[in-house]
Amino acid sequence: MKTVAGKSVPETRAGDSLWRVVNKGSSFNRLALSVLAVLAAFAFTAVPISLSGKNPAVAYWALLRGAFGSVDAITFALNKSTPYILAGVGVAMCFRARIINIGGEGQIAVGGIVSSWIILTFPDLMSSVLIPLALVGAALAGAVWAGLPAMMRLRRGVHEVLSTLMLNFVGTLLVGEVLNGTMGEPGAGFPQSPLFPESGRLPILLPQTDLHSGILLALIAVVSCHFVLWYTPFGFRLRVLGSSSSAAIYAGISLSSTFLSVMLLSGALAGVAGGIEVMGIHYRLIEGFSSGFGFNAVAVALLGALNPLAILPSGLFFGFLEAGSLAMQREVGVPSSLVYVIEGVTMICVLCAMGFIGPRSRS
Repeated sequence: MKTVAGKSVPETRAGDSLWRVVNKGSSFNRLALSVLAVLAAFAFTAVPISLSGKNPAVAYWALLRGAFGSVDAITFALNKSTPYILAGVGVAMCFRARIINIGGEGQIAVGGIVSSWIILTFPDLMSSVLIPLALVGAALAGAVWAGLPAMMRLRRGVHEVLSTLMLNFVGTLLVGEVLNGTMGEPGAGFPQSPLFPESGRLPILLPQTDLHSGILLALIAVVSCHFVLWYTPFGFRLRVLGSSSSAAIYAGISLSSTFLSVMLLSGALAGVAGGIEVMGIHYRLIEGFSSGFGFNAVAVALLGALNPLAILPSGLFFGFLEAGSLAMQREVGVPSSLVYVIEGVTMICVLCAMGFIGPRSRS
């Protein structure tokens, strides 16, 4: 903790450097750089594809067909994008306030646990009651899981980067623990829960497809968080706190309550993402279902320039990219893991470019 004007303020030294990078330049510049970073990532990734004896143009065309080549491919990609969008919006809201929440992985995991428990405990409830109840439970679980590091920060000065990161491991290990306990399916060869009843599965939006209604919740989250950030007093407090903690104090903003509130919001969105993943994709709780979502959500938030509306195309990019990777591997022989290289190089390009334009934007 540090003191400004006689008041205790949560320190942000560990996250300051990252915050300065992602907040440099105008919103238009950051979004333009995100597009250029994606193009640069594909250009750089073409080099290892060529060295392996494959044609990058053929590989990327196969990836594009795999993502957009059929209705099933598109619906699969939309389902894949949903948790990225939800968790990414939550991360962006935290980053706007200069709060580094990288605990999405654990928050998604506990959201999946609680929603699964509710569905398996009350299987006879009508879907109109059971599904909202499970999603609310998932949101509360994620909020509580994010609230723990927030309280550790406020009460004990433990930085949220460390505590959220460590709680990721606890959350994912809890999934395996409950599946090897009372929530596990007896006789199953893999740690998983029993199948959910029909009343506990998300409705399908398009007949004859797997597209579930979770994408609608993601759209609602994007629009709602955009409205909150730019048109409410709470959003104003987030933006002031992100700009200057000293200015926030002089404006009479409670830094502790703002810090806690945005962490709870971010955790709730991640928890809902976990509930949607088990209720709309797997129809059961399985070990490792949350792997990768939380950390990729950070990349989604950065690629979207911390703009809730821009998180939508950013999350869709990640979802469609991963959806098309299997087709690229199947048709061309390029490993599907290449998409993770593309995602990583994209983020390197984004951060490097933002760091380059930062000094210009201040001049």
